[in-house]
Amino acid sequence: MAEQAKRWLQWLVLGALVGAACGAGSAGFLWLLALATDYREAHTEIIFALPGAGLAVGWLYERFGKPIARGTNLVIDTVHEGGPRVPLRMAPMVVLGTVVTHLFGGSAGREGTAVQMGAALADALAHGFHRVSGRLMGRSVDDGGGDRPLRRQLLAAGIAGGFGAVFGTPIAGAVFGLEVVVLGRVEYDALGPALVAAVVGDQVTRGLGIVHTAYPTLHAVSLDPRLGAKWVVVAGAIALVATAFIELTHGIKRVAARSVTWPPLRLAVGGALVVSAWQLLGSTDELGLGIPTIVRAFSDDGLPPWTFAVKLVLTAITLGSGFLGGEVTPLFFIGAALGNLLARVLGIPLELGAGVGMAAMFACASNTPLALSIMAVELLGAAALPHVLIVSALAYVFSGRRSIYPSQRVRPDR
Repeated sequence: MAEQAKRWLQWLVLGALVGAACGAGSAGFLWLLALATDYREAHTEIIFALPGAGLAVGWLYERFGKPIARGTNLVIDTVHEGGPRVPLRMAPMVVLGTVVTHLFGGSAGREGTAVQMGAALADALAHGFHRVSGRLMGRSVDDGGGDRPLRRQLLAAGIAGGFGAVFGTPIAGAVFGLEVVVLGRVEYDALGPALVAAVVGDQVTRGLGIVHTAYPTLHAVSLDPRLGAKWVVVAGAIALVATAFIELTHGIKRVAARSVTWPPLRLAVGGALVVSAWQLLGSTDELGLGIPTIVRAFSDDGLPPWTFAVKLVLTAITLGSGFLGGEVTPLFFIGAALGNLLARVLGIPLELGAGVGMAAMFACASNTPLALSIMAVELLGAAALPHVLIVSALAYVFSGRRSIYPSQRVRPDR
């Protein structure tokens, strides 16, 4: 009983420390991101400098960031395999790289940055706790994170705290931190610290003045057999589009690595392609996060039907060439725009189609249907739950467990 109480106290204290660090870091990151987005929208000519910005970021990572270049996949591998701690410099470098991406018009998200930042801060805390406790107990201190189970739990807490704080969805953040690591299994042993970190991180971020995007609250729609059949069609379409995004992004990474061996030049070429596409399209709607278009998808029955495809290609080029950022918000954009289109074709309420598409697209691409179903409730209201859960689960099955995170493990057969 005393041992259990000690464990819970340890989870509470360390989880709260991880959450506070993630919340403060996410607040600063979101503030910088808002400044960068506002400046780009007011001075669109800066987008022409995206290739030069890519060259600079690529040089910075080539010079100082090789140990952290694998980003979120490095975090997932560290959760599984242990080894040296995640370098603390991952946090400032990924924040800087992501802000530069958005300032100059790259099409990317923010969750990858939040997850990497949270994991780096959490692993630094795990390492520090191990060193202090080791000295107090007279033990030798190695160069890893120490107590491996505790380290895994704190890394999961860092993922949860970063994800929950950056989106304002603490419960979804906690579940995401447990669900994203292994396909088909939720790591419940880390539930305590992950939940504490996500809730504390969200509260700290909000307390520092960050206001998250407000999405429409969905009205309740009865789930009858006819609507259920339509959701099967929607799930199939989402699985196809998510698979296309995954394969195109990974394919661009492979081809770019073979064709342009110097990473800074690789980013410059990717930036030039994005600038060319922007000039061809004559619109900035698909650049950056694209949140205004996501919100628009809930109500605009005149949204161009190709909107989702344009965002898909621009994001694949941006991330595939090596720019920093994440996939969540672009996938929200792709899913909301696709959901808008399918709702019009199938006769589904527009806001419901956009909301389900938004959540299910990322659920499918990241193999996290539980976390995104909860996230839909936190963002859109409880009326979204049955529809999002059904479509997310079906799309997850239809996609064959492909993932934007190659380091995700598949649950071993028992």
